[in-house]
Formats: sequence, C-alpha cells, structure tokens
Amino acid sequence: MNAPFPLGGRVAGPRLAELLGDWRRNGSRQGAGDLAAAVRLCVLDGRLLPGTRLPAEREVAESLGVSRTLIGSALDRLRSEGLVASRQGAGSWITAPEAEAFEPAGADLDLIDLTRAAPPAVPGLLGAMDAARSTLTPELLDTGYLVRGLPILRERIARRYTERGLPTDPDQIVVTGGAQNAFAIVLRALTSPGDRVLLEQPCYPNTPEAIRAASILPVVVAVDPEVGWDVTGIEAALRQAGPRLAYFVVDFHNPTGLRMPVEQREHLAAVLANTRTLAVVDETVAELGLEEDGEPVPPLAAFAGDWAITIGSAAKSHWGGLRLGWLRASEELVGRIVSARHSLDLGSPVFEQLVLAELLAADHILSRRRAVIRPRRDALVAAVREHCPEWTFRIPEGGLSLWCKLPEPMSTRLSVAAVNHGVRIVPGARFGVHGGLERWLRLPYTQEADRLDEAVRRLGLAASALRPAPRVTESTVT
Repeated sequence: MNAPFPLGGRVAGPRLAELLGDWRRNGSRQGAGDLAAAVRLCVLDGRLLPGTRLPAEREVAESLGVSRTLIGSALDRLRSEGLVASRQGAGSWITAPEAEAFEPAGADLDLIDLTRAAPPAVPGLLGAMDAARSTLTPELLDTGYLVRGLPILRERIARRYTERGLPTDPDQIVVTGGAQNAFAIVLRALTSPGDRVLLEQPCYPNTPEAIRAASILPVVVAVDPEVGWDVTGIEAALRQAGPRLAYFVVDFHNPTGLRMPVEQREHLAAVLANTRTLAVVDETVAELGLEEDGEPVPPLAAFAGDWAITIGSAAKSHWGGLRLGWLRASEELVGRIVSARHSLDLGSPVFEQLVLAELLAADHILSRRRAVIRPRRDALVAAVREHCPEWTFRIPEGGLSLWCKLPEPMSTRLSVAAVNHGVRIVPGARFGVHGGLERWLRLPYTQEADRLDEAVRRLGLAASALRPAPRVTESTVT
C-alpha cells in the first residue's frame, strides 16, 4: 500500500464536521451510507484533497456525535470504493481513486455536470488561432518572457475599458494567467500574513481559499440575494476591521447574479476613498449582460479611481482553456504588482495572448456569446418552474448562473443524492466563507437547453426522495 500523498495535510475532527455539514438525511437509518456519501462529495468538490490524513475514529465520532461503529462502517465503504486507505500505525487518509469510484450509483445515466459555470469556446476561436499563427514569428525571435503582457493585447484590453467609460492606458494593464492568478498576485503584492480582507458572502469559493492560502483573515459582509449590497454596512465593517483590501463582484455577482446599480457604485466609491481602502473588483462576467435593452453600467473603477484594482478574464467570455486574465490599476500600483509577480510566475503564454488579442478585435464575438447564453438562461428558468416549483429565484440580468432558494435546508444532502440521479451540483455551503447557505443552490445555464431541462428534472426527483414520508394517522386512513 502506498504511503499517504503529501498534498492534503491533516484535517481535525471539528473541521471535518464543518466540511460535511448536514450530512444525515431526514429520517434515514442508513447513517454509514449517508456519511460515506458526504465524504465522497467533499472529495469530488476538492475540499478533501488526496493525501489528507483523517482524524482517528474516536475523534470523528466525538465531533459528529455518532458511534464509533458507524464511523468504522462508513470508512469500510470508502475503502471499498478506493476513496480512503488505511494502515496500522499510520491511520487513514484520502486517496486518489480510480475514475470508476466517482461514477454515480445510477451508472446507466449520462452524468450531467453542473459544478462549473463556464461555457464552451466561442465559435471564432479556431479562426483566431489561425490568425495568431501568422503573427507569431516575430515573437519567436524574443525570449517570450513578458511580465506585463503582450503590448497588442494590453492595448486592446485598455481600449475595451475606455469604451465602457473607464479611460485606460495600456501601461495600467498586466496580463495574467486568469482572474484567480491576478488576485493571487495582488495579494502577494499588497498584503502580509495576518492582514484582513473584506469579502462578500455568498462568494465564489476559490476566493476565500486564496485568502486563506495567503494566511490572511476574511472579514465577511453579507450580500442579500433579494436586496443586494448594504453599502452602509460595508462602510461600518471597513471602519471597524480596517482591512488591507476589499473584494467585490458588482457585475452579475457569482453566485447571486446581482448587479450593483450606479447610485450604489457612487456611494461605495466614496466609502472606499473615505476609508482609504483599496478594492479588488472582479469583472469576470461583466460583459455578459443578457438584457438586450439593458442600460450600460460603468465599471466601479470609473467612480473609485485609483482605489479600485479591476480584474478581468477570458474564461467566461471566450474560453477557459486560454487560461488568460488581466488586472487594471494605477501605474504606481502596477509597478508594485509587477515586482511582486516574479515570485509567482514570469508572465503568461505568448501564443494564447496573440489568440486573445485576435478575439478582442472582433466585436461580434461577445454579441454572439450573449445570444447563445440568453435562451439557455430562459430554458433553465422554465425547467426550474416546471420540475421544482417550490424553488424560488431572481432572474439575473446577466452572468452564467441561477441562485435558487430551496424550501428547506437541504443543499448538501441534495448534492449527495443528485449524484445517484446522474447530476453533479455544488452545495450552497461552498459559497459561504464559513459554510452555511444550506437553503441555496447555484445552477449554471451554460449547457444546451435540453440538457438543462433533464438535469433539473433529475434534481426534482432527487429532492423529492429527500423529503420524509408523510405521517399516517387514523384521520388519513380511508
């Protein structure tokens, strides 16, 4: 038997209980099966990495409030699936199982994956690659190390900001390996371990992970899925906690789909200036507005000026496989950011930058992207209303996902049950900085309409199976 992988470290009993959430189904007597399914989901979600050492059975039992017999039975199931390995004297740990261990119990079903809110590549990508090849030769004569990014790409990104109402010079742009890489570079440049960063909840799951990886403390402010941002509450949090940075997604917020109105942007910009707080503004889906008659909204940086560092990405607008993003900041901040970047990477791939430069030169590509996504959003809305009528939601004006409120706290249990119905979803707890959000579920509308309808139909069946059977009384017997 192989030794544990070095990737995962050790998870303590209380932390494991937090990751598992509300893992036991209502009225279920299959406690070991439910627990094994919840651990399996954590592995599928990447919350338990290969090599993670599990606590001793006694510690797990105490943390979950169950018997050691149940824990042993659940571990036996996970060992048989190849998800857990054990060795006397070394304990148990998460393994890297074979692919079949991840197959749903209904193996005859075509698995529909709703865990990623990312569409496939835009149709013009191959043409852009052909055009990029013709411009690659001069670049081959240079070293290929462009820490700020390819000049032509920075020019075209700057032009797009200017067209959106934010005058930008190419020297204010740094090309990165995606929005997540851009955020990591900003954290490296502008924060130190022990600093605080203001963060929205719910939020994109990888954001708090990046903050914790930098040994930084998150300060959480709520975004109400129905009302939106409380700028007065944000100001109070900034004054009380004094965070080094604040992080916002104000355009089609992930996962709620909300968009901050102009009046609130002006208010937030004034708060940032008054509290002297730098804000990182993630605009990954800012250009995916789906209402044809929608009014253009200037970027937050158009109001906040140098107090805003704007992050963008080609992942949602063009294709995630390009692995390219960028950041926009004042020239003084760009100098600090570039200096800090050397400890993370030395630039982004040149050919992919040439491809993205070609894509940004074609204005029709984004229009076509929106025209494809819009009917998929409408199809998902119709499917939820038909198959899951008890779920409620706001129809987002843009972005790539629907944020659904469930009739009861069941998101984690539903995500476990859904795999057996051939659907993979991310539980609401993943969008909470400290878990929770069990009444919420994100559903991306990035697949074909018929696939979305089938996925929601299966989710409706899975949700129905989780509801306890009605109690039979004498008055109900006929």
